[in-house]
Amino acid sequence: MKKKAESLDFLTEKTREIANGELDKDEKLKTICKLLRDSVSHYDWVGFYFVDKTRQNELILGPFEGEPTEHERIQFGRGVCGQAAQLKRTYVVQDVSKETNYLSCSPNVKSEIVIPIFKNGKIAGELDIDSHTLSAFTHQDEVFLGKICEIVSRLL
Repeated sequence: MKKKAESLDFLTEKTREIANGELDKDEKLKTICKLLRDSVSHYDWVGFYFVDKTRQNELILGPFEGEPTEHERIQFGRGVCGQAAQLKRTYVVQDVSKETNYLSCSPNVKSEIVIPIFKNGKIAGELDIDSHTLSAFTHQDEVFLGKICEIVSRLL
């Protein structure tokens, strides 16, 4: 596990470098998605959703890496992303086939993690990661992705 932790520390630092770099906000977010997807074998789809500024109870798809998704807008409470936004907490589903409120993006997805992004104490968005592996996400993923979301919150 030590090797994985060192790798996640490296990715956290790379994310910080991207966030502090010269790219515009969307390019930074897209680059972070690509970094995570390319670097962690069980991260098969990585993307951001942001709270719609006009409709506070709806998420809008932002930059992502992976297969296209039809879920470009998600109401709070709907699906894993909507539940995470409504509850304002990380939501982990180790087997999406057992989730009654799941919005399927691809038949290949087996598990999902969604981490909220807060700005000034309010939910501003979230990081959504799908995996083609059952029970893919550990506590270590939750901690690591929480750090990524803290870095991203400074871009919003």
